[in-house]
Order: sequence, then C-alpha cells, then structure tokens
Amino acid sequence: MIKGNFIDNLPKVYGIYTGGFLAFIIIMSIGEQMGMTAKVIGICFVAFTVAIYAIIGYLSRTAQADAYYVAGRQVPTVFNGMATAADWMSGASFVAMAGGIYFKGYGYMALLVGWTGGYVLVASLLAPYLRKFGCYTVPDFIGTRYGGNLTRFLAVVVLTVASFTYVTAQINATGTIASVALDIPFQYAVYVGLISILLCSMLGGMRGVTWTQVAQYIVLIVAYLLPVFWISNKMGAGFFPHFMLADEVSRIAELEAQFGFVKNSAENLKEVPKGLAGITKAHSAVNATPWAFISLALAMMMGTASLPHVMMRYFTTPSVKAARKSVGWSLFFIFLLYSSAPMLATLSKLSLIDPSLPTGIIGKSISEVQAIDWYQNWNSANLMFVSDFNGNGTLELNEFFMGGKAVVLATPEIAGLPYVISGLVAAGGMAAAMSTADGLILAIANAISHDVYYKIIDPKAETAKRLIVARVLLVVIGFAGATIAAMEIQGILGSVIWAFDFAMSGLFFPLVLGVWWKRANKEGAVAGMALGLISGAGYLIWVRNGGSGFLGITQLTFGIFGSAVSLVAMVVVSLITSAPSAATQRMVDEVRVPAGKSILGKQH
Repeated sequence: MIKGNFIDNLPKVYGIYTGGFLAFIIIMSIGEQMGMTAKVIGICFVAFTVAIYAIIGYLSRTAQADAYYVAGRQVPTVFNGMATAADWMSGASFVAMAGGIYFKGYGYMALLVGWTGGYVLVASLLAPYLRKFGCYTVPDFIGTRYGGNLTRFLAVVVLTVASFTYVTAQINATGTIASVALDIPFQYAVYVGLISILLCSMLGGMRGVTWTQVAQYIVLIVAYLLPVFWISNKMGAGFFPHFMLADEVSRIAELEAQFGFVKNSAENLKEVPKGLAGITKAHSAVNATPWAFISLALAMMMGTASLPHVMMRYFTTPSVKAARKSVGWSLFFIFLLYSSAPMLATLSKLSLIDPSLPTGIIGKSISEVQAIDWYQNWNSANLMFVSDFNGNGTLELNEFFMGGKAVVLATPEIAGLPYVISGLVAAGGMAAAMSTADGLILAIANAISHDVYYKIIDPKAETAKRLIVARVLLVVIGFAGATIAAMEIQGILGSVIWAFDFAMSGLFFPLVLGVWWKRANKEGAVAGMALGLISGAGYLIWVRNGGSGFLGITQLTFGIFGSAVSLVAMVVVSLITSAPSAATQRMVDEVRVPAGKSILGKQH
C-alpha cells in the first residue's frame, strides 16, 4: 500500500506501473506461444494501454483552475522531463521519422538536429523566463507582456493554426495504428483514436495529461528501443547498433549498387496505391545542398521554441530553476528515441534487401513474396504493394512499395520477431501520438477558454464555467481534427513540419523579443504576429501551387520566410511607435531575474 503524498511517491508509483507493463508483455508472449492470434494480441495491447491512460485521466480529475491549466505547478523535474518528451515525441517521431529517413535518406536527420537543438533555444531564451512570468498559456504571456486584447487574440490564432495542423497528424497516426491493430477502416479508426485521446484529458486537464504522458513515455520508449536492439542482435549488427551505423549504411550502398535501380514508367506507377513509395537511393531535396539541410534544421529549431504545447509544460514546474532543469531532462529522454530512429530505418531496409538474411525479399519470386504473412497483412492495410513490372517473375528494387508509416510498425514482423513485439510497437505508437495530441488539443482549448472566453468575453466567469467551456472545446477541436485527418490531405511528417513553420512564423520573435527587448511594444507584436503568419502561409500556398522558391526556402521551411517578415515588421513598427510604459519595461527586467516570485502571481 502506498502512503503519503502522491508527488513524493511518484518513483514508487511509476516503478510499479512499469513492472506491471513488463508483466503484461510477458503474459502476451505466453499467450502467443499458446496460440493467441495476432489480431487478439494487437487488440489486447491497444485496449490495455488505452484503459490504463483513461484510468489515470479519471483519477487526476480536478475542478481547480490551477490544477486544470498548469497541474498545480508541482510537477518534479524528472517527471516533467518524461512528460515533455512524451508530449514532444509525437506520432511523427515514432511512426514517421524512421520512414522519412528510410525513403528520403539521411538528409532528413536535419529534423532530428533541429528538433533536439530547439531545446537549447528553449532553455536559454524562453522556458525559465516564461515560468518566472507565471502565466497559464502562451497567449497569456503575449497578452500581458504587450497589453491589449488584440495581441492576446492574435496569439490564440497563431497557436490554433499551428497546433491544429499538428494535431491532425497525431490523430492520423492513432488512426493508422488502430486500423491495423483493430482491423477496421482508417476513416473510422481516427475516431477511435480521438476517443482514446479525450479519455486522458477531458477530466483532469493538464494534471491528467501530465501523469498520463509519463505513463505513455514509459510505453513508447520500451516499444521503440526493444525492437531496435533485438533486430540488431539477430542480424549480427551488435547489441548496441548505434556504433555500427556507418558500417550498415555502407552495406546498403553496396547492395543498391549490386541490384541497380530501374526507373519506373508513369504507367507502372499508376498501379501503385496512393501514398506508397519504392526503395530508392538515399537522396532527396533535403540532401541537395548544405543550405537545404541547414535551413530545415534551423526551421525546426525555431519552431520547437515557438510551439505552445511545449512551452506549456514548463509552466507546471515548482520554480524557475526547476523549469531549466526540466529542459535538460527532456533532452535526455528525447535523445533515447531520436538517436535510434536512423538505426531503425537502416535495419529495416537491410532486412528487406540483404539476400544473405532470411528476411530479404529482393531477388525472390513475386508469388513467393505475395504469399508472406506480413506482406498480406500490410497489403490489406494499403501500406505495401508489389508488382512484376518488367515481367521476369522476380522482385526487383523498384517493384516493392511501402508506406512511410509502415517502416516502424511493420519492421518487427519483417525481421521475424514474435508478434507480441508488433503489438508492443503498436501500443508505443499509440502512446506517442496520443500524448502529443493530448497536449495539443489541451493547448488550443485552454488558450481559447482562458485567453478568449475568460480574459476577453467574460472576465467574471466562475472557475466551473471556465472548465466546462474548456472541456466542450476539447471535444469540438478533437472531432474537427479527426475529420480532417480522415481526409488524408497531407502525410504525417509533412503536417508536423508545417506546424513548426506556422508556429515560428507568428510566435518566435514576439516571444523572444518579449523577454529580451524592452522596446518591443503592442503595435510591434500585432504586426509581427499578423504579418508573420500571413506571409508564411502565403509563401506556402505560392510554392505548393508551383511558385519558384525564394533563396532556397521550400514548402518545408516556409517558416523562415514568415519569421523573417515577423522580425522586420516587429522591429520597425516598435521603433516608429511609442515605447512601452515604464511599468512594462520594469516587468521585463524582473522576468530575467531567476529568483523571486512570479510576475503574475495569483492574478488569474
């Protein structure tokens, strides 16, 4: 029996939880040996983990504004680091990152560099100072720092555009996993994913989401690392394959040269289902020039420091010092997965194309490949496809197609691991996508309920009424996100990158200059947010419709253009209009002092 304060008992609570989860994996392994079917195992993994998250969400229910919006500001640094890592390592990180590297080459490691490096900006420029400010939401900081309802409203608009773009990608990921694990159509599976997400956040707000995200991090990191180490050891790449990455990449290059590439005709490619890609040489637009790599990494760094759901996590710590420490722990927990994504992509490709491995399929007969169980499973989910384009009856490199989402999810089956590992990976992918979706939907709902409804529409609203509005918004926003995700307008990774670009276009410089430049004023912030977001979105539309890129800025990096416009507009307008009041300038000075009480205190 656990006695005493819940916060003090966190290590014991999550230690028991981890032990229970590992015991469940063992039980499922025994069940597989006794004849339990793959479908039942998949359903058990998804249902068990989602049920645990729902129970945590229920037990964390609250009717207090401080607990709902910022978890009572009492989350310890290590656990906040785990929750932040889960919030951060989305379905894109878990499901799509390795797929991006697999198909597009190592230029996509610019995403890893940018997303990890962004935390340096978070730690040095923003997190401690926003925590010292004492706000509930990012628009809360913008509105109070610059003054006026218009600044607060524009911050909500930017937050909503960026976060909604991001959340559709997460619901897409949960739908993909649920459709495979539960054997239901994707269009229905996205709503199953949505219900799972809402179960975690409806009653407890940030408090419920925080403790759920810690549990989800444990699941997702076990689910990601276990297959990497197991497959590597099975293939002879060493128990810790990260040190062997260069050798394995060289082996892939040799095999690609040995097999050669034949370009498919347009007629052939018409047969391939939408969204699938062939095994191609490690090259893409991201690899084309050094600037292409650097600009993508830079955009992801600035986007990281602009995303509201990330900043919100540092509002939950007990102090400014704890916020800074939390960033360090976040980086450590994120590194565990990010350092393994390139290795998983490499092992997956080797499993398929190395003829010396029993899992290799290139060079085998088409009929033999089509009879493999894992191929039939993923082909029925529209995530794999083979065809004898050249009519020789043998599978060539350019005749096997796979969806990027399948690289992580299907690799355990391809590598011949027990199906229980595939069930574990599905549960991990659900955990990653759900944890980020929880944070994103909560960020939007909290911003609208607190910064629009409470701060602008009805400042006298009681706490109970504010929380009802927040919960209704959770459902509405989530349903809208699931509906958009079902349309599959954009892939998971592309949607996530766009979200970072939108966030940096409108929020990066208003946030940074709000802390570091006393002369920045309300008029400058309005110009920076409005023109940054509009110009960034306009640039994206222009490039998507065939416009030639400006200075090598593409649809993946349009945030660089938007944020540059935002910076120029903000500086120029601030300088040609009156300076902020002396009280505001003193407040900015005080924000940069680590010690002392928060600026806002208990004004909410």
